[in-house]
Amino acid sequence: MTSFIRTVLGDIAPADLGCTYAHEHLIIDKSFTTYGTADFELSDVDTAVAELRRFRADGGRALVDSMPCDSGRNVLKLAALARGADVHILAPTGLHLAKYYDPGHWGNFYSEDELADLFIADIEQGIDAHDYNGPLVRRTPHRAGLIKIATDKVITAREEKIFAAAAQAHRRTGAPILTHTEQGTLGLEQVERLRDLGVDLRHVVLSHLDRNPDVGLHREILASGVRVEYDSAFRWKAGQGNPTRDLVVALLAEFPDQLMLGMDAARASYWTSHGGKPGMSYLMTTFREELRAAGVSEEQLHRIFVTTPADAYAFIQPQS
Repeated sequence: MTSFIRTVLGDIAPADLGCTYAHEHLIIDKSFTTYGTADFELSDVDTAVAELRRFRADGGRALVDSMPCDSGRNVLKLAALARGADVHILAPTGLHLAKYYDPGHWGNFYSEDELADLFIADIEQGIDAHDYNGPLVRRTPHRAGLIKIATDKVITAREEKIFAAAAQAHRRTGAPILTHTEQGTLGLEQVERLRDLGVDLRHVVLSHLDRNPDVGLHREILASGVRVEYDSAFRWKAGQGNPTRDLVVALLAEFPDQLMLGMDAARASYWTSHGGKPGMSYLMTTFREELRAAGVSEEQLHRIFVTTPADAYAFIQPQS
């Protein structure tokens, strides 16, 4: 099988992905997710197009969305955004933390095999236009390019089942896996579970680990072969320094093909097009200059933004 990246507008060669933000939230429709936190709503396509046109003008080419099934995902809007801003967008299947769903949600009750079948249908057939909040399912032409899963600070039976379903979908389709770690916790535990479930760790991306900036822990996680994504560069407060920058500088020479960056900009208050800050271009402008000043080379920056995401998010040969 020739390796490929699956975007919402179709499959592309990994070499065509370009400068990539490895974990984003581009569209979050009104949903149970936004009822709890109104600032999470990012439902307007025109506003998002304006933001991503600036991102593209500053050198950005691709973004990995990370809102999985029935949590505000809208693949038709993601496709419109990709066209309007002329960027590549990867959309996920999978399930998020339990707190982003009502207590009676189907994700709490479906079996591992049933969940895996739903994830695989998103990947192979097309994402449901109704985002699995049914009961009817209408497949779109826009297919999922990754599987998103998550753990809270304690791994629950629900999360164990979802990890197993995601691993099954990975083995059957070759799709990469993106994980949420709650404030950077349980990274090693996620790695161990996915390894035991037969997942190719080179195509697993652990997110938010820089929120727990323990260099020794990160080194242990990276030694497994997984990729990690840091997204707190703009979140540190005055007097904290920038632990995200420090982690990149400390680890990049030892793990040159395993580090990636994102914004995880899941709030309107982070987008300039919504009147917020720092805006989606921050990593390619302000933070890139900080990394250069700290001694990160252009070749290393190219790995962080271009070659590592293209490798991590490529589909691999299915195992079964």
